[in-house]
Amino acid sequence: MPVQAVLFDMDGTLTQPLLDFDAIRREIGLPPDCPSILSGIETLPAERRAAAWEILCRHEALAAAHSTLQPSALSLLTDLHRQNIKTGLLTRNSLTSTQTVLQKHGLFFDGIITREDGPPKPDPFGVQMLCRQFQVSPSQTLVAGDFLHDLQAARRAGAIAVLFKSHPRADEFVPFADFSIDSLDEIRLIIDNFR
Repeated sequence: MPVQAVLFDMDGTLTQPLLDFDAIRREIGLPPDCPSILSGIETLPAERRAAAWEILCRHEALAAAHSTLQPSALSLLTDLHRQNIKTGLLTRNSLTSTQTVLQKHGLFFDGIITREDGPPKPDPFGVQMLCRQFQVSPSQTLVAGDFLHDLQAARRAGAIAVLFKSHPRADEFVPFADFSIDSLDEIRLIIDNFR
């Protein structure tokens, strides 16, 4: 069955990774081994949560303002639109920082899901929502990301998990991926394999 949609993670996948998650955890006061900053913030006492969200949003805003695209990201998105393959952006970032990235780089997606829209990855919510919006089957949808959360969300939704190996721990995530790629250009090859 041909690929009908490609959903992308933002930071570390479409854009070069700039967020220093260890520094964010330290500043918020989360333990170094806290696997999810978003979940970690929710476990904080109510009086500390607002300040923690402000810290995270400040880091995200700086990363978005200084963001650079991964090589071939723009040409790949252009090709997908030309082939009438739906494109989605599925990020754990805020809508505000996401809009900054989109405007800065002139990016267009058929659908966007940020953390304000519902449960973030690894929950399959975002993948399922975009597939419903695009009226495509998850089994005909690629989900490309650089972290374990992206792959877990894809698998839980029944989509095809594509690991973009830009993360320092990428080798740990390979067993959770259907495909592993070193360049976004390789997404074209995956799509060709499904024709």
